[in-house]
Parts: sequence; structure tokens; C-alpha cells
Amino acid sequence: MNIIEKTINNGKNAIMLVPEIRLTPQIVGKFISRFGNIISVLHSKLSDTERYDEYRKITEGKSKIVIGTRSAIFVPFNIGVIIIDEEHTSSYKQENHPRYNAKNIAIWRSNYHKCPVLLGSATPSLESMARAGNKVYELLTLTTRVGSSTLPKVQIVDMKEEVKKGNFILSSILKEKIKEKLAKNEQVILLLNRRGYSSVITCRDCGYTLKCPNCDITYTYHKSSNNLKCHYCGKAVPLNNKCPKCGGENVKDYGLGTEKLEEELHKLYDTKIVRMDVDTTSKKGQHEKIIEDFGSHKYDILIGTQMISKGLNFKDVTLVGVIAADSSLNIEDYRANEKTFQILTQVAGRAGREEKGRVIIQTYNPDSFSIEYAKKQNYKLFYNTEIILRKSLKYPPFCDIIMLLITGKDEKEVIQISKKIHIFMKEKMKQDNLKILLYSPVPSPIDKIKNKYRWRIIVKCKFDDTIIKLMNETQEEFYNLKKSDLTRIIIDLNPNNML
Repeated sequence: MNIIEKTINNGKNAIMLVPEIRLTPQIVGKFISRFGNIISVLHSKLSDTERYDEYRKITEGKSKIVIGTRSAIFVPFNIGVIIIDEEHTSSYKQENHPRYNAKNIAIWRSNYHKCPVLLGSATPSLESMARAGNKVYELLTLTTRVGSSTLPKVQIVDMKEEVKKGNFILSSILKEKIKEKLAKNEQVILLLNRRGYSSVITCRDCGYTLKCPNCDITYTYHKSSNNLKCHYCGKAVPLNNKCPKCGGENVKDYGLGTEKLEEELHKLYDTKIVRMDVDTTSKKGQHEKIIEDFGSHKYDILIGTQMISKGLNFKDVTLVGVIAADSSLNIEDYRANEKTFQILTQVAGRAGREEKGRVIIQTYNPDSFSIEYAKKQNYKLFYNTEIILRKSLKYPPFCDIIMLLITGKDEKEVIQISKKIHIFMKEKMKQDNLKILLYSPVPSPIDKIKNKYRWRIIVKCKFDDTIIKLMNETQEEFYNLKKSDLTRIIIDLNPNNML
């Protein structure tokens, strides 16, 4: 805020980006109390009228500060500073067309306007920290917490041992500490990064698992609506206890989601609980209401997915529990360790902002270095370990990754085009003497979404003009090869999602 005030006093404007809509109300409230009515807010939940009003305020010069999510980086401003909060967050990169990264746009605009960009994070992305190490960025560190509060005590619980005792959802220590905190009229946050009631519905007689017919993914059961939902295409069907394969009536749900966790907590504690996930925040204003109600202590326990892991500050929260800390470790992504460390460290920061807090992390992989270093809340140790792995495997920040995703309704055409593109790229590499790693085409980890088959080709390279030329030629070749308008190629630079 001091930097922004100096910028405005110098006759220029400021852009402040936040990773998610739910962080906007808290930040806007603080900014309005200091700066008054010179602020515009931009995010995807605004109506067309609201967005028009905000843009008119900006173009008429009535706004000096814009706060918003990634698209706010495009506002027509004479910029004096750009601030990007929680810079490590994947939401700054748009995953559909046009695929842009707001951080890259910010750096481009900062060069154009000759102004600084400030990237803020307690757990910076490895790419940003590597650039700081190479003196491309200037590193500024905060060595003490706000208000000089101490870091919370973090404990790791091995769930393999807890399961032997019959504790499948909550460990005995977490149950005990929740009870203790509630007795003291303190608040608890529980993170489970999986929405719904249960993640797998299986027939115990024949072993058949119920999957979405449009996507190669299992349904998630939502008990509140008694529906099976696909979180990729949105298809929902009522739960039928009869197995569609063998006709048996022994269909059971397995796995754990936020809905089931909420039900379990109501059985154990006579207390007020609120859940914050995509299902409970789909309507306008629900984010703000849940945050406001929990902040004013109308609820004692907040359950949520990763949307509760960062940026929120509740003075009465003294205990944070992480259920199934392994969920982000088991994804097919080279960033799995980084994402796990970030989410655990960020959510640990919600405990004891005002006084000494406690964090309990439940995991089946207590020896994972990302979990161990999150316990120590030691970013430097994590960075030094992970950067060695990235270098040996030739992953960012030591190269760029380009994913070519070929999708279509005709599986044969998708496979055929993928193989022909690979041959075309190999020949171009030889002709132009390009030093890149080109991998053979394979089915994507999720090889069908919304009735479209998906194959991918991975390229590891240093992104430059020669690579841009290769990608443009490849795209042109694809249009020469394809027969169906329903078959598409998506070329994504450093994608967030490798699925």
C-alpha cells in the first residue's frame, strides 16, 4: 500500500493482481479504507454492466488503482507499478484460448511503461526463485511474520498407523485437538483438496467402477443431491444402487471428499460447521458470505479445498488440519512436489496469525521431502532439493515445455495426425539443426474428455524465435492433415495442467 501511495503521488496508476476472486473482498475493503473511491475491481464474476462501469471509471481517470484477477493486467492505464500477490499460483495462467500468462504480460507491460513489477509469495515458484538467484529478478525477503507472531507448531501424522487403529478419516490426535480448541471457543480450518462426498463408486461383486461415458474419469458422488457428477464435463446422473455391468446391488462408495468430511464432523462434534468449495460457492456473493461469517465467528470449523489455503486471515483460528496431504503428490505432473509444498506451507500460515498456532498434517507418505520441509516451513531447503531434481530431469526452470494436444471425436484420426505431426517435427528438427527434446505421441493421462479423444506430444526446449517458427509450421501442417473440423490442435507453452 505504501508503494501504491507513492506511485499515485507521482501521477501514475497501480495494478494489483490477486489469484482468486475470493481474496478480492478482503483486500478491497482494506484498500478502500485507505484510498477511498479511486479503486476499480475486475474479475470474472462481474456482470457485463458492472464490468462496463468499472472500465468507464478507469478510462475517465477516476480510478487510480485496479485490483483484480489475471485479466485485470490488460487495463488501459499509465502504469507506475504492478503487484502480483501469491505469484506462484497457477491461476495466473489462462488454460483456454487465448492462453496467456498474466505474469509474462505484466513483465512486458513493465518494460513498456518502465515501471517495476513486484511478485509476492511465501512460497515462490521455482522459476521465479531461479531468476532471483541468477540476478534476473531482485530478491527481497521478509524475515519476520506480521505482528512478530511465531510460526505454528507443525505435526505430521502417519495415516498407515491410524488406519490400523480404525481411524480412516481423522487421526486420534486431530480429533483430540479439535475438541480442545472448540472447548476454548477457538476456530479450526480443515483442508481437503477433493470436493464431493466420495471419489470412487465401485461394485463389490464384480469390481466395476462407475465412469462418465463422455470422459475417461470416475464419477464423484455428491450425497446432498444423491448424484454422480463428472468434474470434467459436468454430466450428472442419479445414483443407482444396481451395477450396470453385473446387475448386483452391492455398489459402494470409496474415497473421501469435503461433503463426507463435513458429515463425519457433525457426528463427532456438536458445533457450527461451514464448507467452502466449488459446490458451495457457485452463486454470486457466496465466497464473501462464507468468509465474512467465519471471520465474525458464526462458525467454529471451516472445511475447504485449496481455495482456503492462502490469503485468508482469521484471528481466532489456532488449529489447521490437512486431510489427505498426499492428494497433490499423486498427480502426473513434474510440479507435484512443488504444489504439495506450497499448499501445505500456505495453509499452515492460516494457523495462529495472532498467537501460537498448531498444524496437523495427515499423510500416507510421511517421508516425502516436500511434506517434511513443509513441516519445517523451510522454503530454502525445499528449493535446494527440488532444483537438483529439475536439473537432472531437464524440467523448468532449465528448459521450457511445450505440449501439443491433439483432440477429436474420431479416435483413429487423432492417433494418425499425432503420429504424422511427430514425423513432420522430427524432419524439421534435422533440417534446421534444432536442439530440442521431442517425445513420441502418447495418449494423455485422461485420454477422453467430453467425448473427445486426446493425444499429446511433449517438447522440451529453450523457447525462442526458432521454436515459434517450428510451432507455426507444425500448426500449418496440422491444418493440411486434418479432415474433420472437430479435430483440433492446442499448443500450450509451460502448461499448468499436464493431463
